[in-house]
Amino acid sequence: MKLTSPQTIKHIMDKFGFRFSKSLGQNFLIDENMVDKILDGATLTENDVVLEIGPGIGVMTQAMSQRVKKVVSVEIDSALIPVLDYTLEGCDNVKVIHNDVLNVDLHKLIEEEFDGQRPKVVANLPYYVTTPIVMKFLEEHIPVTDIVIMIQKEVADRMASEPSNKTYGALSVAVQYYCNVSMVARVPKGVFMPQPGVDSAVVRLAIRDEKPVSLIDEAIFFNTVRDAFGKRRKTLLNALSSGRLGLEKALCREVLESASIDPKRRGETLSIDEFATLANAIAEKMDS
Repeated sequence: MKLTSPQTIKHIMDKFGFRFSKSLGQNFLIDENMVDKILDGATLTENDVVLEIGPGIGVMTQAMSQRVKKVVSVEIDSALIPVLDYTLEGCDNVKVIHNDVLNVDLHKLIEEEFDGQRPKVVANLPYYVTTPIVMKFLEEHIPVTDIVIMIQKEVADRMASEPSNKTYGALSVAVQYYCNVSMVARVPKGVFMPQPGVDSAVVRLAIRDEKPVSLIDEAIFFNTVRDAFGKRRKTLLNALSSGRLGLEKALCREVLESASIDPKRRGETLSIDEFATLANAIAEKMDS
């Protein structure tokens, strides 16, 4: 059964009375070459185990089952569960779980389903939940090795962006703190059914074994980043003195100078190293 065929998809829709859900951001791949490109980008081997989010009708699931040891797919849409039973028949190394991945205890799932082996995450993520899902994996330190995801191109660009770029922001810093980010492929909207309004991209987030900077207080670091980007037009001095850290302007000026950062700079110009230096200076002041 060729699941990338529009005719096959229409047959499945008729057979199960399935209709695409706009609210769930459902867009299914209809390009076999793109499926291969995504899975090649994940560098899957026969010893790998995979956690898939949002399998849809099982296009990537079916292909992955032929490459890896085991696939566990989490699907939120109850209407797709009988469809997946049908399309994945014979894929004995695949298990489908009906749930919202944002509500799943992923530490427990990985321990139970993969015997403690760290899986790779592969997913075609709905645009509206991309950031919450990615940050759940990163902030909760879910034991995975890589996250290979197809997402809105604009969000992928933000994740991979460098300082002094208009796409550089708090998401860039957060993702790059936890991961090495690389682009796998640009994905035109024409390879989906139904066709979305924007282009997509596949990005690989390789979880870092060691963080790129040393921090006194991780919470202060992330609050510093959020404050710096909260109002992009503001200088760092003004952004930090009116942010969630509750710092007075005189103290802000003092910590910026101690970190050798010009108070007139804007957050979008700071590297992760500079954010770390600034956050550590703030942490030291708050402790003194």
